[in-house]
Amino acid sequence: MQSPVIGVVESLSMSEKVKHFYFMGICGTAMGSAAVALKERGYRVTGSDASVYPPMSTFLTGHGIELKEGYKEEHVPDDADYIVVGNAMSRGNPEVERVLNSKLRYLSLPELLKEFFLRGKRNFVVSGTHGKTTTSSLLAWLLEHAGLQPGFMIGGIPRNFGEGARLMDSDFVVMEGDEYDTAFFDKRSKFLHYLPEFVVVNNIEFDHADIFDSIEDIKLSFKRMLNIVPSNGLVCVNGDDANCLEVAEHCPAPVRTVGMGETCDVRIVQVEYRGGESAFVIEGEAYVIGMDGEYNVRNAAMAVCGARFAGVEPAVIREGLLGFKGIARRQEIRGVTESGITVVDDFAHHPTAIREALKGMRRRFEGARLWAVFEPRSNTTRRNVFQQELPDALSEADAVCVCAVEDPGKVAMEDRLDPERVMATLKEKGLPAFYEAGADAIVERLKSESREGDVVIVLSNGGFGGIHEKLLQAL
Repeated sequence: MQSPVIGVVESLSMSEKVKHFYFMGICGTAMGSAAVALKERGYRVTGSDASVYPPMSTFLTGHGIELKEGYKEEHVPDDADYIVVGNAMSRGNPEVERVLNSKLRYLSLPELLKEFFLRGKRNFVVSGTHGKTTTSSLLAWLLEHAGLQPGFMIGGIPRNFGEGARLMDSDFVVMEGDEYDTAFFDKRSKFLHYLPEFVVVNNIEFDHADIFDSIEDIKLSFKRMLNIVPSNGLVCVNGDDANCLEVAEHCPAPVRTVGMGETCDVRIVQVEYRGGESAFVIEGEAYVIGMDGEYNVRNAAMAVCGARFAGVEPAVIREGLLGFKGIARRQEIRGVTESGITVVDDFAHHPTAIREALKGMRRRFEGARLWAVFEPRSNTTRRNVFQQELPDALSEADAVCVCAVEDPGKVAMEDRLDPERVMATLKEKGLPAFYEAGADAIVERLKSESREGDVVIVLSNGGFGGIHEKLLQAL
C-alpha cells in the first residue's frame, strides 16, 4: 500500500497539473499570504474561514480569491486539486470530515510551502524557544538591504516590511522555524518541512506543554531538523546553551557555535547597552542595533552570521542593522499618557522571555517604576508547569498585575496555573502584586496605583481585551 506522504510528494512534483487550491482557514496570516502567492502564480485559489473580516478579507478578495464564511461541507469544491488544511483545523470540523469521507487530496501549509515555494531555494530557518521572530526579521531585512529580495514567513510584523509573509520568486527564503506541530494529521514540528540550508538554533527550553511531554521530546525534534541540513549548509547554535550543544553534537552538517563564552566559534564581545540601543563586536566587526538587552544582541549576532553566509559584506550589514525598525509587539511603546505614564506592549509569554523583556525595559527606562501586566494565555502558561518560574521572572518588575487564566476550561484543574499563588509568591518577595479578573479590572487597579513616570509593560501573546488603549485612556 502506498504511503500517503509519498503519494503527496509524487503528486506535488507534477505541479503543472495542479490548477485549483482550496484553503481551510484561509484568513490566517501565513495561509492568506500563501494563497495570494499561488494566485499570483496563475492558480485558482478559493477558501473558507470561521470569521471573514478586514484586513485579511479585503487583501484576499482584492487578489481575486473567492471566500466562504464558516465551515460547511458544501463549501469544499469538488474540483479542487488540493485542500490546504490549516493548523487550527481538527476532527469534527464539517469540512475536515467532508475531505476525509470523500477521499480528497489534502496537505498541510508546511507541506505546501515545501513543494511549491521552498524546494530548490536557499532556505534560512530560524529556530529556538525564544527570539525566532526578532532574528528572522533581522535576517530578512539584512538580505533585503543587501538587494537579495528574500521571501519570508515570519510570525510577527517586521516594521521594515509591514507584513509577516512574502513569498516571491527569489533564491533566498527566510523562515521562522516553529517547533509546534504541523496539523492534526501530522504531529511533526513545522520546521521539518522547510528544507533548511542555513539554520539558527537560538536556545532550547521546555515549551508547548500541550504537545510535548518533556524537554527531551523537544530536543529530539531539533535533532531531526539538523539531520536534514545539507553538507554544504551551515548550522549556527547558541554556544552558551547546553541543550543547543547537545542537539548539535552529531549534526552531519557544519556547525558553528555563537555566543559570549570563551569556547564559542563566533564570540560576541565588547557588548554595550546604551539605553535604547546595543553595541557588540563579532569576528572583529563592530555592530549597533536599536534594541536593548542581551537576548537582542544574541539575536542580532545570529542574523549577522546568516547574512555573512549569504555573502553579505560587514559594511552592508552594519547599515542594515542601523536601519532595522523593529517588530510590532516587541518592546513597542503604545503611547504616553498626559500624566506621563508609558504603556509598552510585548509579546513575551514564556518566563525566560518575560524576564529578558523586563530587564530590557529596566535599562531603557532607568529609574522609572516598572509595572508588569501579564495574561496567562499561551497553551503552556495556562498550565502549572511554570508555577514557580513565572513569579521569578515577574519579580524583575517593581509591581505586578496578573489576570485570570484565559479559557480555563481547556486545561484540567489539577494542571492549571494558579495566578493567586503567583501573586502570593511575589508578595513574599516584597512586591506589590494584584490578581484581577481581566483587563478592565487591571485598568481600574492601575488607575489607583500608578503614578507619574511609571512604565507599564503589557505581556501577552493575544489582544488582552484591548488593554493597551484602555490604559492610555484611563491613566
